[in-house]
Amino acid sequence: MVYINLFITFFIIGLVSFGGGYAILPLVEEEVISHGWMTTAELSNVIALASMTPGSIAINSSTLVGFNVAGVLGAFISTTAMVMPSLIIVVIVSNLISKIYNHRITIGFFQGLRPVIIALIVYAAIRFGITNGVFLIEFSYESLITLFIFILSGVLLFTRLNPMYIILISGVLGIILF
Repeated sequence: MVYINLFITFFIIGLVSFGGGYAILPLVEEEVISHGWMTTAELSNVIALASMTPGSIAINSSTLVGFNVAGVLGAFISTTAMVMPSLIIVVIVSNLISKIYNHRITIGFFQGLRPVIIALIVYAAIRFGITNGVFLIEFSYESLITLFIFILSGVLLFTRLNPMYIILISGVLGIILF
């Protein structure tokens, strides 16, 4: 039964995932917590690990959740379920894309998706920040340093500095300041 639940859950998440992995993290969190598969803290660790490993955070998260819930077979099922809707949609759309690419409905649809995707990414970042203590009401040395690194990273992203360097700078600052 757990395998069926993993498949259905991650198939649906894969079906409605627009905007990349970070945009669907709120949905992953809601589903994983509501099924009782993981706590918020455990999921936060999974998301941190998934974002550090090569590949899509959505696929990595589904794999790690599936593994945590049902071992290797659970990881395989959840990953397959997450990828399957995209694969099906790509096969169908690739046959139609030349016919609908410049149609006003298609253009309008994607224009309408942009603000939702941005809002989902911002929401996921704020939730992740709250869960990991970046946004705290009480001010301690650790929370101020964390907030400083967060703000510095955001500012550096707007300088077009390679994100790999920003990650390295943040890690070095963490070693020095913590």
